[in-house]
Amino acid sequence: MTSETRETFGRIGIWSGALHGSRTDDTGRKAIEEAVAELEDLGYGTLWLGGSPSVDDAAAVLAATRTITVATGILSIWDHTAEEVTAGVAAIEAGARDRFVLGLGVSHGPMVPAYTKPYSAMVDYLDALDAAAPPVEAGHRVLAALGPKMLKLAAGRTLGAHPYLVTAEHTAEAREALGPDALLAPELSVVLDTDIDRARTTARNMFGMYLRLPNYTDNLLRLGFTESDFEGGGSARLLDALFALGDVEYVKARAQEYVDAGADHVALQVVTAEDRGKELPRAQWRELAGAFAGEL
Repeated sequence: MTSETRETFGRIGIWSGALHGSRTDDTGRKAIEEAVAELEDLGYGTLWLGGSPSVDDAAAVLAATRTITVATGILSIWDHTAEEVTAGVAAIEAGARDRFVLGLGVSHGPMVPAYTKPYSAMVDYLDALDAAAPPVEAGHRVLAALGPKMLKLAAGRTLGAHPYLVTAEHTAEAREALGPDALLAPELSVVLDTDIDRARTTARNMFGMYLRLPNYTDNLLRLGFTESDFEGGGSARLLDALFALGDVEYVKARAQEYVDAGADHVALQVVTAEDRGKELPRAQWRELAGAFAGEL
């Protein structure tokens, strides 16, 4: 990865499913605008919009910020046609458009009735982005790649990969598959709680839905976990491998494990006991920014 790309993304970013500025009322939009402006001032490198965002969601965040990179993490190719996406990107103000990264994914069979041949569908989608006028260029897109084929596609056709719900061991395997030059920006879920039993309960409450999605469970099985690790919402060893459970110093140590394994950038998702996908955990974001000061 070039030094310019590293500077664009920064070492640490924030991943949140609550930053959907185009889908809420005026009060909700105001709260998001204030939150993203603060995240920018705190020094985070990139804001990753989770929860199947649209380009319009990203455009709203771009309009509320000045310098920070804004990425979809991840836009489903089944929910938005390539034509819709390219038109949406072209409509973003030119200066802000330079800060936008289109994160793409194939979603999951249980969530998409038309789900078929996901790899081929992604290739066709990238072809359509290339053929558009203007195109969404490879340097402004990443893939939610988990397996070897999609990782190689990410390296060849995009800036790199943004894997979600992965271990540091997967990050090392992803780096090998991507090669040395592609961006590797995994998400890492964080529970800021030093009571480990309570922290694991919070993690299980968030993690349970993902156990119904084969793309994730198959990937975890490839990494050496077993079906027994999926029982009861996730075994302790599985949760401890996927989450950073503890205080901010422990989160720093866990993020460093991903960097040591080959990550260029780590996107932190704060998970709280009250989290229902719409929370803006600003106090925790501030605490993490203080801990990572000088490293963002």
